[in-house]
Amino acid sequence: MTPVANRTEAVDRFLATLDHPLKVEIVALRAAILASNDRITERIKWNAPSFGYDDDRVTFKLHPTDRLQLIFHRGARVKDTTGFTFEDPSGLLRWATPDRAVVTLRDAGDIETHQAALLTVITAWIDATST
Repeated sequence: MTPVANRTEAVDRFLATLDHPLKVEIVALRAAILASNDRITERIKWNAPSFGYDDDRVTFKLHPTDRLQLIFHRGARVKDTTGFTFEDPSGLLRWATPDRAVVTLRDAGDIETHQAALLTVITAWIDATST
């Protein structure tokens, strides 16, 4: 893997011990997310890699293991959604609540097909939800 300045040892260690059928895809998607925007930081949240600008905004959901999901959220606590909107031209987001969405990727082909749009929506979400 090419060194990325915003990569952390904590996530490296977590992924080194991860037992998941889509581990190769998780590692590759993590690298793509970090390389897509040098302001993005990472850490472990909810027992999975999480990304944001010094605060979590997009977090992997690694279970169940037959798919890979990314949770788009506004932080750990529920926030008032009055006036909150987010446009998703990619159509990838499935809204769980007015301010929390999920992207589900089934396999490597799904990730490859949607990666460029996914990286764009990740940066847009982090920009829109960061203070």
